[in-house]
Amino acid sequence: MLTPSERRQALEDRYPAWRPMTISQALDRVVAEFPERPLIITDRGEYSYREVQRWSRELAAGLIAEGVGPGDHVALVLGNFPAYVALKYAISRIGAVAVPINYLLRRQELSYILEQSDSTVLILMDQLRDRDYLDDLDAIIPDWEAHGGRSHLPKLRRVFVHPVEGALRPGTPGLERLLGRVSADIAKELARRESGGDPHFRADVIYTSGTTGLPKGVMLTHDMVLRAAYASAYTRAFEDGRRIMFSLPMHHVFGYVECLIASTFVGGAIIPQVVFDAEKMVRGAEQHCASELVCVPMMTLKLLEVIRARGFDSSSLVAMFNSGGISPPSIWQDIRSLMDAREVFTAYGMTETTASTTCTLPDGSDSLLLTTNGRFKSAGVAGDAALRGTLAQYKAIDPVTGADLPRGTAGELMARGPIVTNGYYKKPDETAAAFDKDGWLHTGDIGVIDEQDNLILTGRLKETYRCGGETVMPKEIEDLLNEHPRVAQAFAVGIPDPKMGEIGCICVVPASDARPEPEELIRMCEVRLARFKVPRHVVFIEAQDLPLTATGKLQRFRLVEIARQRLATLSTEMAQSSRTVNSLHASGRT
Repeated sequence: MLTPSERRQALEDRYPAWRPMTISQALDRVVAEFPERPLIITDRGEYSYREVQRWSRELAAGLIAEGVGPGDHVALVLGNFPAYVALKYAISRIGAVAVPINYLLRRQELSYILEQSDSTVLILMDQLRDRDYLDDLDAIIPDWEAHGGRSHLPKLRRVFVHPVEGALRPGTPGLERLLGRVSADIAKELARRESGGDPHFRADVIYTSGTTGLPKGVMLTHDMVLRAAYASAYTRAFEDGRRIMFSLPMHHVFGYVECLIASTFVGGAIIPQVVFDAEKMVRGAEQHCASELVCVPMMTLKLLEVIRARGFDSSSLVAMFNSGGISPPSIWQDIRSLMDAREVFTAYGMTETTASTTCTLPDGSDSLLLTTNGRFKSAGVAGDAALRGTLAQYKAIDPVTGADLPRGTAGELMARGPIVTNGYYKKPDETAAAFDKDGWLHTGDIGVIDEQDNLILTGRLKETYRCGGETVMPKEIEDLLNEHPRVAQAFAVGIPDPKMGEIGCICVVPASDARPEPEELIRMCEVRLARFKVPRHVVFIEAQDLPLTATGKLQRFRLVEIARQRLATLSTEMAQSSRTVNSLHASGRT
């Protein structure tokens, strides 16, 4: 096995200079070098680089035949299927823009994004687990099969459905309708668009929760995605042909940029999982010779449970990338001892920075895994000389005065660089609020930057929290619960959790002495919100006990501490009550 330095040098030998390209042009470059290597590996078979190229070109021709033009938005509601990969490259080929949508979102959330994004075509799966997406579409757009979005979504012209299992319901336009549409004129138009693609135009609009309560579409260009992916391959020192296994959805930058696109720079492969199943993932890693596993902490802990019980053949495993949430300190040693991972990573980033912008190093000290979120990522030939070869730099500011703070002092983290988005799609006010006058992005996170460029997260200024790797926007929950007649005010906060990273807790100020039932509030959320947004706990608080600033603003970080204390007290009381009952039963008293 080559050393990390030797692997980085091999990567730079393959890419001696950075040349901006579109995402599909980058794929075609790899096809020329490794046409028969697998790009996608599944339990049902493999898809080579050449096969994905051909598939994406045929889909691209179909989209052109359907009238999709350069700059048009194509929405995707798909799991980690091979078709998702082919469609991403197809959309790139024709100069259109992908709008990947979180498939956990409910009808109202999906409808909002389809409208706000100006999507002209929607491609979605018919079902996943117990979710019927065609039922959702029927509720949003009656008669969508024949008439597209109609008056409900006037810009949405066509919908195509990817069948997950078995046949589609009668009358449903399947994804196969995009195939077999190549004509001489379409082939000529496709070739023109492929060669003339603009690397600095939007490749994706990826929606993330916003502090206003409505999702915001982060705009990412082709060059941003490719630079960020190359930096990941360079920092993590990919060997030739690295195989990355993950169940992180590719509608997130973690699965999309850090896994799919990054793997292609070394002619590697992805082993995507549609649904996370720890037992299946461990077996699959052995069967398909995965060289890297990429997980959020919740997934990593479940993998470790399975491996502890059954063992693990780690002969092919090089690295474990565990990031995207709060990790218990013991996790790193367990990864080393149970998985036998030679290299272990954690990182920090956000959709607005295209991917992770800091990362620990494969040849770095394990102590940094416990104390930091990694250092600013070097990007080799893709780096910015003005940023000392990185693609994003950070500073900390005083969250009240906005003044720059010295290294080693906690403050709000600000970011800038060539992979930091220039804003949110059709949201000028939110874009203006996200940046300062010098172009630095407000991350909303509190952290420290040390003298070695390591970043240490210490808290959150922003309202959002992350549950199982998914970002949750509290205002969406709060607006829903404030509709309840017995709720005067509701505040949703994230509470640290060893498995999920953070879990939701609703802090409720009752409207009267008659408190709402906690189960009723949770049920309201279950009906209207995606599963990862549904809080697990409810605590009641009086209005006078809310932690407010001098100007009357809620101090959410203090509310988190209040909620944690009350939940801990409740847990202790319940445990004591249980011991008392058990003692009474043991003594024969009731």
